[in-house]
Amino acid sequence: MRTVIFDLDGTLADTSGDLIAAANVCFRQMGLGDVLVPGRDAGIALRGGRMMLTRGLERMGAFDEAVVTQYYPVLLDAYAEAIDHHTVLYPGAMDAVAALRSAGYGVGICTNKPAGLAETLLSRLGVRDAFASMVGADTLPVRKPDPEPLREAARRAGGDPALTCLIGDSDTDRKTAAAAGVPSVLVTFGPAGGDMAALSPEALLGDFADLPAVVSGLIGPADAKP
Repeated sequence: MRTVIFDLDGTLADTSGDLIAAANVCFRQMGLGDVLVPGRDAGIALRGGRMMLTRGLERMGAFDEAVVTQYYPVLLDAYAEAIDHHTVLYPGAMDAVAALRSAGYGVGICTNKPAGLAETLLSRLGVRDAFASMVGADTLPVRKPDPEPLREAARRAGGDPALTCLIGDSDTDRKTAAAAGVPSVLVTFGPAGGDMAALSPEALLGDFADLPAVVSGLIGPADAKP
């Protein structure tokens, strides 16, 4: 089976608001107040919890790797408690997923979000059952850009890892697909959308309505013989 594997944060959903809120819980505990700003700092948020803590502390002239390590679990706890207050799926995302499934593709998720948090978020958003697989940052001993999580997501979706493509929003996703020897499609509607063309993915995506045709062009129709 041919498969289409999606990144989660910044690709299927804008999770930046809840991530920034969790980081600001940490900064308030440090006595720094709300350091990150919703909207303006969305690009930082979608690069993960450690990056948010790092950039926030750098902004305040107080960076310390030990502090990042100390507060990362605090951030995860705060995020888990309010994981879906501001998060929204991008327009057309689930319509595209449904169209791909109807066409016969296997569909899964490969994210660098901890698996438990990803499962919780997808369930809260009511879309977990739309995906045949979900591989998180801690599902395997390695994470993206190592290619193995992508391959595992394809296998768990019932597919051949060599006949898949990765839909993402970052250089991490681009590197992951390249390491796996499969095409990547990078979305241009996220906070870093304007930077995606410079990464030279096999395709850029500005509207989820176009995704089924893009996928078919890259890896062939779902029912094509390998």
